Amino acid sequence: MQGDEGSSGWDAINAALAVVYPAQEPQHFGATLPWTLGGRDPLDGVSVYWNQAPRPHWHFVTYGFSELFTKQSDDPALSGFGFELTFRLAAGPEATAGDRPPTWPMSLLQNLARYVFQTGNVFEPGHYMNANGPIALDHATELAHLAFMRDPQLPPRATPNGALQFLQVIGLVDAEMAAIKRWSTDGVMQVLESAMPLWITDLARGSLLADPALAAQVEAGSRRDGSSTAALMLETLEAHRDRSDGPTVLVLGAGQVASVLDLLAARLPYGRALDLVGDPLQWTFVAGQEDTVAGHGQHLRCSLAPASLQRLTDTLRPVRGTYPVSAALCVEVRPTCLRDAQGEVVRWIG
Repeated sequence: MQGDEGSSGWDAINAALAVVYPAQEPQHFGATLPWTLGGRDPLDGVSVYWNQAPRPHWHFVTYGFSELFTKQSDDPALSGFGFELTFRLAAGPEATAGDRPPTWPMSLLQNLARYVFQTGNVFEPGHYMNANGPIALDHATELAHLAFMRDPQLPPRATPNGALQFLQVIGLVDAEMAAIKRWSTDGVMQVLESAMPLWITDLARGSLLADPALAAQVEAGSRRDGSSTAALMLETLEAHRDRSDGPTVLVLGAGQVASVLDLLAARLPYGRALDLVGDPLQWTFVAGQEDTVAGHGQHLRCSLAPASLQRLTDTLRPVRGTYPVSAALCVEVRPTCLRDAQGEVVRWIG
C-alpha cells in the first residue's frame, strides 16, 4: 500500500526502504484478519527484501508498531510505539531473489508484536530477551535468544505522525547472551559485528565466541566496564521469613539462577546495584560490609558482604533446594516451568 490519502506513516516506511532498495519491489505479506477486527496478528503486514551483500539474506520489515495512517495517539513526538522491527535471515546456498522467503520470521515478529500490544512494554536499542527455546520452531538451531539494535542500514527518521526508529531483531546463542548480561548489548554486538556483518541471523551457526580473539575482546570489555544490566524481570520472585529471628528467604526459579549469579558478579564488585523485579516484589542487591535485609512491603534491599557474594556464587545451583548464605539471607530454588507460545509445558528446569 503506498500513496493513498491518510497513509503517511506507511509511506514513510516505504521511503526509508527505498533508499536501501531503490529498484526493488518487496514481497509483502499482510495480516488476514487485523488485530483491530479481532484477529491474532497485531501487525498490518511484513515486507521482505532480498539483499545480496555482504552475504545473501532476506530483510524483513514490519508495518504496524508505528502509526501507519492518520495520527491517533496523544504523543505528538512518537509515531505509535515509536519503532518498527526488522530481521535479517541468511539465505540458503540455492536461494535467489525471486524465491518466496521463509515464513517463520513473520510468526516471530507477530509474537513480539503481541507482547508489545498486550503489555504496552516497548523495545529499545540494547534490549534483549530469552526466547525459551529455538527462535525458529521446527528448525535445528542453537539460537535461543534475541537482541535488539538499531538496523545499521535504516537510520531513525521523522514522519508526519512522529519519530520512528527501526530496531533489528538478532538471534543469539546461550554464550553470547551470557556475555551481554556480563557486559552490555552494545559492547558485545559491536565485537560480534566483525564476524556477523549487518548482524544477519544464521540458524546454522554456533557461538561466535568460540573464536578466541572475539572472546578475549568481550572478556576485556566486561572486566573493564562491568555489566550495564541494572534489572532482571523474574517470573518467580518471593521473600519470606520462617521465624522472626531467622534469615530472610529469597525464592528464585531454577531457570533464573544463572542470570542472577552472572549479574551479581558483574555489578556488585563495581559498586552497582542489581534489581530483581517480580510481581509484586522488587528485591535490590547492593554491595556492603555486612549482610542485611531491610525495607517495607514489596520493596526489599539486601546488602551483601564480599564473602557472602562469593559463598552465593560458589554454592547456589539451578536445582531445587535451600541454600544458606548467612544469618541474614537464605535462597530457596524452585523448579521453573517453560511454556511455548500456546501455553503448553515444554520442559522443567531444576
